[in-house]
Amino acid sequence: MSNFTMVTEFLLTRFSDIWELRVLHALLFLLMYLATLLGNFLIVTVTTLDKSLHSPMYFFLRNLSVLDMCYISVTIPKACAIFLFDNPVISMVECAAQIFFVFFFATGEMLFLSIMAHDRSVAICQPLHYPMVMNSNVCVQMTLSSLLCSVVFAGFHTGNTFRLSFCQSNVVHQFFCDVPSLLKLSCSDTLSNEILIYISAVVIDGSCFAFITMSYINIFSTVLKFPSIGEQGKAFSTCVPHILVVIVFISSASAVYLKQTSKPPTIQDMVTSVFYSIVPPFLNPIIYSLRNSKIKEAIRRIMRKKFYC
Repeated sequence: MSNFTMVTEFLLTRFSDIWELRVLHALLFLLMYLATLLGNFLIVTVTTLDKSLHSPMYFFLRNLSVLDMCYISVTIPKACAIFLFDNPVISMVECAAQIFFVFFFATGEMLFLSIMAHDRSVAICQPLHYPMVMNSNVCVQMTLSSLLCSVVFAGFHTGNTFRLSFCQSNVVHQFFCDVPSLLKLSCSDTLSNEILIYISAVVIDGSCFAFITMSYINIFSTVLKFPSIGEQGKAFSTCVPHILVVIVFISSASAVYLKQTSKPPTIQDMVTSVFYSIVPPFLNPIIYSLRNSKIKEAIRRIMRKKFYC
């Protein structure tokens, strides 16, 4: 060990070293970032100002939108900077902060999607019990519990990662700091870290996916009993995109985090990470809100009020 130099900072990786491609990647990331911020900010504003949207469904949607704006802000600004400038350095503290917040917001995203699936299941399958089951106290408790679980989960994995020694290459083969990439750089035994990641993936992702699947099975079984084919089609067109986002989110995260650290990093790993760190926050405003007739109607009412004022 005396011949090793301890790592104090890391070098993030670009998708390409060709200047024109770097500019293109930065522009694509920046456009997705601005669209995500705009879409989610619009949802937060509308669901806050319009009193007709002060219901549990839009309460969770507003929280998800705030979470998405924070989640995508953890990775894209730094990524755009390393794409455009010849300074891919990130300090140990910044790297630890990125890992903590990526874990925190990703876990929160998964838990919120589970809560929203449960909310829709109760609303469609048990409409008479909905006001009692999803009252304001329950909504606040579920939100705070999700955030607390996310903090504990993020803190545990961040601390467990940075207790390791890094004395090999300091090149992180990713456009942001993530645990699998850092484990490849560690000169400590990472077996326990890998086992804990597997367990966490099964407990958090597996449980949430099973819960969401069961919620939508209940929804579909109820929807199929609707007498109107038009109502069935409307319900399916709303629910199917939700499920697709969840599948993309979980499958891409699993592909990166459950890959053995002994395998060499590839550009596919970087591309795959986009689908769990950037795509869900980008798509959520479109799928959950901008296709929602009540949201669009609320936007029109607010615009009319502003226009007449």
